[in-house]
Amino acid sequence: MSPVQVRGLQDNETIYKYIDDLVTARVAAEFDDLRRSIGESFSVSPNPQMQALSNRATIVVFSGDMDKLMSAFIIATGAATMDMEVSMYFTFWGLVALKKTTIFRGKPMMEKMMAFMLPSGPRKVGTSKMNMLGIGPAFFKKAMNKNNVEKLPELIDVAREVGVRMVACQMSMGVMGIKREELIDGLEFGGVGAYMGDASDSKITLFI
Repeated sequence: MSPVQVRGLQDNETIYKYIDDLVTARVAAEFDDLRRSIGESFSVSPNPQMQALSNRATIVVFSGDMDKLMSAFIIATGAATMDMEVSMYFTFWGLVALKKTTIFRGKPMMEKMMAFMLPSGPRKVGTSKMNMLGIGPAFFKKAMNKNNVEKLPELIDVAREVGVRMVACQMSMGVMGIKREELIDGLEFGGVGAYMGDASDSKITLFI
């Protein structure tokens, strides 16, 4: 191996190590914030006077699959129409349900790569089973049309109309490289502390 090739290998190894260290440091910082938030949430003493849980449903939306997202919104709208207070917390892949656009301008390379790989919104998500390189979602949408079932974007609109509260996880947005301006309007932004506050006083808690 020539001196030039050896130097090129060393340069590449240096670049890869730099990127790896950068990712590790960023994720570690995000999870440090998460651990602090959890600690603060559990440091609050429960109210001994509380006799019953509130008529509330709290749903964590982690999945970015079309069928699971539909299930989450169907449950949320159903609970809201039964006069329950409903909160949906979108984290990691679930954030794609809230996207209205994808922005590349001004993002570091890692965030641009993540933006390229993530669906640009709820109309572009795949299914958890039988995705078949994108054929599956088209098949399901045709079946939903035939059976008069609302599609995911319409379910999201209905949930907003009936007052479902939607919260985007700020920590996950940082990890996934998603900016506020890429998400739909009317959202709240919070962390695990906000989720724990609602979940600890909810009759129903779900993780989808």
